[in-house]
Amino acid sequence: MERARGAQDRWWGAAPSERATAIEAIADEVDRHVEELAQTANEETHLGMPRLTGEVARTTFQLRMFAGALRAGSILNAQSEASVPGPPPQGHPAITRRYVPIGVVAIFGASNFPFAFGVVGGDTASALAAGCAVVVKEHPGHPRLSQRLLTLARSALASIEAPEDLVGSVAGIQEGIELVGAPGVRAVGFTGSLAAGRALHDVAARRPDPIPFFGELSSLNPVVITPEAARTRSEEIAAGFVESMTLGAGQFCTKPAVLIAPTSAGLAEKAIALLEGLPGMTLLTPDIAARYYQGIATFVGRPELKVSSSSTTSDGQVTATIIESTLEEFLNPDSPVRHECFGPSAVIVTYEDPRQALEVLNIDEGVLVGCVHGVDGEEIAADFLHALERRAGRVVWNGWPTGVAVAGAQMHGGPWPASTQSVHTSVGLNAVYRFARPVALQDWPSWVEV
Repeated sequence: MERARGAQDRWWGAAPSERATAIEAIADEVDRHVEELAQTANEETHLGMPRLTGEVARTTFQLRMFAGALRAGSILNAQSEASVPGPPPQGHPAITRRYVPIGVVAIFGASNFPFAFGVVGGDTASALAAGCAVVVKEHPGHPRLSQRLLTLARSALASIEAPEDLVGSVAGIQEGIELVGAPGVRAVGFTGSLAAGRALHDVAARRPDPIPFFGELSSLNPVVITPEAARTRSEEIAAGFVESMTLGAGQFCTKPAVLIAPTSAGLAEKAIALLEGLPGMTLLTPDIAARYYQGIATFVGRPELKVSSSSTTSDGQVTATIIESTLEEFLNPDSPVRHECFGPSAVIVTYEDPRQALEVLNIDEGVLVGCVHGVDGEEIAADFLHALERRAGRVVWNGWPTGVAVAGAQMHGGPWPASTQSVHTSVGLNAVYRFARPVALQDWPSWVEV
């Protein structure tokens, strides 16, 4: 922390172009080691070389996206108003509103995206773009990768004579708790479980000087099917649902967790039939696999639920599972189907009347993303979209929730428990505003540089 604070002090006045150069240097260094990094990540996470190679590309793309925005002046712009003579409210002094770094940021790497939400992922990119030093809490699921990325990032910074302590790390559960409470930390970026996130959020809130905690925690992402879409393309929808639900062994925070469909479409039967040919899946760690099966066990034996799993598996692997729930059971806030089960599982709820689907969509619980499959001009589809708009950070029309585009306008967050700060995103250019603090400069002397 002392080294990070020293680097922060030296980097405080860095111009946008200097920040961009530092971020680009890290991206270039990572790109020089793509195969090595992907191989190390695959050995630790089992996510597969194609997926991980693509994730490295996504990671360096978002680093360069922030660097490009800094050079273009499209983020963190100052806003100035000339003085207006006369008494208030019309009259006022000259005011310039600008952004300054919030200070050292603690970042918690995620298990399921070892690059994009890791040591040099989007949280680090946005914090560096804001002018902040970062200390990353390494995820225990990929410690060798975390250390290698840290080495590359620090080497890149040293090569351009930037403070290499702009990026540092710690490891260990207790160390992570102490990091959130450390006096020098001014904000936290977190991606992980609801339990861990809530505990760390409370540590941040109980400090003598509470700090903002930007956490992405838990999300039962709903996908609702209109009657007309179910009538015209139920086979296609069932296939898309199973593919999205099992992508990355169901270890995406944007996994479709709840499918809401007309009973007459038989989507549950079609989706369950597609499970039969699926092979067993290796989850990120043995602990995650154990928690997955513990979650599935809470559904078994309940008369209001029907549990169906794929049949093929090997030692250490898990099976994909679909849980059919009655509408009444899903509307019960204490039901196990209302808790996220991290892994290749999802709940299917059917309705006889579209107004029943709206009951599910209107649950007062935030989500990262919601999807509607419908037909243009279908009136109930508009009702479904507006219902999701009230509780989701992202709303998708005729698509699937997995796959968060790295774009300037992206929103990856949502009301609790999807995130702790529903007005902020962890993906896209607006993520930088989590770690930049606005300051109003009144009648600032012209001879002092802004």
